[in-house]
Amino acid sequence: MKNPLLFGLSLFAGLVATRPLPAAAQQAPSLIAKQAQPRLVAKQFTFTEGPAVDKAGNVFFTDQPNNKIWKYATDGKLTVFLDKAGRANGLYFDKMGRLLACADENNQLWAIGPDGKHTVVLDNAQGHRLNGPNDLWISPSTQGIYFTDPYYQRPYWTRQAPDPALGGQKVYFLARGSKEPVVVDAQLEQPNGIIGTPDGRQLYVADIKANKTYRYQIAADGTLTNRQLFVEQGSDGMTIDSQGNVYLTGKGVTIYSPAGKQLEHIAIPQDWTGNVCFGGKDRKTLFITASEAVYTLPMQVAGVQ
Repeated sequence: MKNPLLFGLSLFAGLVATRPLPAAAQQAPSLIAKQAQPRLVAKQFTFTEGPAVDKAGNVFFTDQPNNKIWKYATDGKLTVFLDKAGRANGLYFDKMGRLLACADENNQLWAIGPDGKHTVVLDNAQGHRLNGPNDLWISPSTQGIYFTDPYYQRPYWTRQAPDPALGGQKVYFLARGSKEPVVVDAQLEQPNGIIGTPDGRQLYVADIKANKTYRYQIAADGTLTNRQLFVEQGSDGMTIDSQGNVYLTGKGVTIYSPAGKQLEHIAIPQDWTGNVCFGGKDRKTLFITASEAVYTLPMQVAGVQ
């Protein structure tokens, strides 16, 4: 005969094992497509950065040390879009289809047309040379440009230090049609990645040196208010999806909910992941620039611009 105590314990264990977990304890569905893994597209670069997607879903990205902008088309074809690209870093498309670039060879912002010809949108702040524009985001509501201006010494510069007249490494806002940027945050150690929400109401900025990312409210005049710590993690580049989740880079890609909760981490087999965006016709392909390589990853969720 079975021991009644052991039988009772066995029955209790079985009930516990088969009882469904409370909703709060169940793991949320992954944002990554089922069984998908990062796929290497190419590994022929020196340092990849600045991916941006056009209306058709093609992704443009930079290989800054080699001074090129590449195009990764929706059909998987990889071509050079622009040689001698002003040492472009961060990229973003405006509503007119121009590719805006942080061209830090001469510390400028460029607007590049479909034919590859560029115009200089900005080349100074109050008559002083910028540190080196790094990343940018364009407000969908005002078409104003927010950009970060950290200082990273480049081998192609003749200067050896930032212009002290700038007074530090800042975040700027350039209103549409203006030639004079406005400082919207001067309190960061080294601002880098930047992205905003599709309604134009919130902005995220990563302070890579302080290893923090902040969220701001965007006022009607373009200035930033109510700065709040979003997460205790900095980032190189960043993007956002249709659910409002924020994607930070560095050691792979880390995804946070709008509340700042870590949802997932995507490991990338490179020393550094520089930037990320959503591409493809349905915007459900995560495009990842990582040092010498670029990768794609199918997602369950779409990106926004």
